[in-house]
Amino acid sequence: MTDLSPTFKHIVWHHATVTRIRREALNGHRGAILWFTGLSGAGKSTLAHAVEEELHQNGYRTFVLDGDNIRHGLCSDLGFTPEDRIENIRRVGEVAKLFMQAGIIVLTAFISPYRVERERVRGLVEHGDFIEIYCDSPVEICESRDVKGLYKKARAGLIPEFTGISSPYETPLNPELIVSTGKTSLESCVQQVIDELKLRGIIKQD
Repeated sequence: MTDLSPTFKHIVWHHATVTRIRREALNGHRGAILWFTGLSGAGKSTLAHAVEEELHQNGYRTFVLDGDNIRHGLCSDLGFTPEDRIENIRRVGEVAKLFMQAGIIVLTAFISPYRVERERVRGLVEHGDFIEIYCDSPVEICESRDVKGLYKKARAGLIPEFTGISSPYETPLNPELIVSTGKTSLESCVQQVIDELKLRGIIKQD
């Protein structure tokens, strides 16, 4: 393998004059990463988009990075092996960091099954910038919502490395927020997230 290290020595971080603080001042709110994690079918994407809708209607700058959408472009070269899952989350974490530095509230909806990878993304940003939101739903409920039939295929052995069936999901140990997406209404879950953002000073109190 060619040693590329001499090339890397010439790469220097450029510090912009328009800083994150100035962008946030223009936006009127803090940037943050809302990291929704949970099993397939737990309601991550549904909740993330519903929270974004609520924030957008109230004048906040937002963007959702959705698992399926990202795999159509940025991560279209990746599969679902443990190694590819790790790289998928690494890329998403770096993109989410850039959005946050632009002063945007970025919402990510990924299974992100491994604790170490979620913590690695947390480590990319300052304390308080990464909010891990665990969408807690029993696998039975997730299966009942499975319009794609993925769980059925996984149980039949047609989909290898399927989280919750043939591949592990590591439940967050100390998430900033747990929402019971399996039992609680979407409206209530959205309000829980909004209340958490207010509590942390990311958006304004009423």
